[in-house]
Amino acid sequence: MQDRDLNEYSPSRSLSSKHLSCSHQLCDKGSNCKSSQQQCPYMVSYLSENTSSSGLLVEDILHLQSGGSLSNSSVQAPVVLGCGMKQSGGYLDGVAPDGLLGLGPGESSVPSFLAKSGLIHDSFSLCFNEDDSGRIFFGDQGPTIQQSTSFLPLDGLYSTYIIGVESCCVGNSCLKMTSFKVQVDSGTSFTFLPGHVYGAIAEEFDQQVNGSRSSFEGSPWEYCYVPSSQELPKVPSLTLTFQQNNSFVVYDPVFVFYGNEGVIGFCLAIQPTEGDMGTIGQNFMTGYRLVFDRGNKKLAWSRSNCQDLSLGKRMPLSPNETSSNPLPTDEQQRTNGHAVAPAVAGRAPHKPSAAPSRMISSCRVHWHCYLFLLLLLVSALY
Repeated sequence: MQDRDLNEYSPSRSLSSKHLSCSHQLCDKGSNCKSSQQQCPYMVSYLSENTSSSGLLVEDILHLQSGGSLSNSSVQAPVVLGCGMKQSGGYLDGVAPDGLLGLGPGESSVPSFLAKSGLIHDSFSLCFNEDDSGRIFFGDQGPTIQQSTSFLPLDGLYSTYIIGVESCCVGNSCLKMTSFKVQVDSGTSFTFLPGHVYGAIAEEFDQQVNGSRSSFEGSPWEYCYVPSSQELPKVPSLTLTFQQNNSFVVYDPVFVFYGNEGVIGFCLAIQPTEGDMGTIGQNFMTGYRLVFDRGNKKLAWSRSNCQDLSLGKRMPLSPNETSSNPLPTDEQQRTNGHAVAPAVAGRAPHKPSAAPSRMISSCRVHWHCYLFLLLLLVSALY
């Protein structure tokens, strides 16, 4: 990120910023305030060790482009953001230098604000391209033809994006006893699967792949290979199947190491995790338009080059419209935050001497309850 021109967001330099007081319905830390008019503090601890963010909650305006890439109209969208004042752990190592965008079901995430303001359908899509670029389209419900599967509740609440995988196939070989639940998390670079599922997939992949087992310094992955030439061999596809025989094909489940002359190795970019819940990360999402249809509680997907998002179903927006109801009411459901995981910054490096890592993951789309932004690129949208 050293080559990026990042502009730090400062409420004092924004004419539209408003500090949230401790009496505000979105102030979870209000009980710690000395007076109801004090500025509302926030503090979040992440699953990553010793990583946290704390500061003050602020309301401000995002200026978003309306109606697709060819439109010149804009929409003023009120959001609540966490203006970080004290960070620890991964943040001090440069993770998420331009901030975290909260996309979860919580009432003060960006999609929640936009939907409750009547600006969009309660849905959004993400697309990660193979060149490491990506797009987000608020209100997108996807193309007419797409596959989908239902979101599942966690402890009775739809507090994050969880789906149920019925079975897994490697190439043409479908594996037994590989059903599990998985969180779909755009904030995690790579994918983590329950131990028994990981073991079955890795062993079958090892039998089908064309390459000699090897290891690479700093690699967190167990199943790594050296190709017979300096080109990547054909890699077995990985297919996740869901109810009603809907399937999600991961066309390239490997991470490739490059040298001066070309490919020097590759690894199956999956790691085991404890428990029965897995995490689908960005590497599995690449090449897809993923629609998080929160209103209908389902995840939908279709193949995409990330340039065709304007073809989806969406609600027309009025240019320069400011909502008369920017904040949720007291009666709307609150999502009390527990320990969550923060956003992953980018992908692992292509050089084998540098250690790829899970980095830190939310936006681990655990997609927080709040829009916690350390350095918000609001200024770039004005």
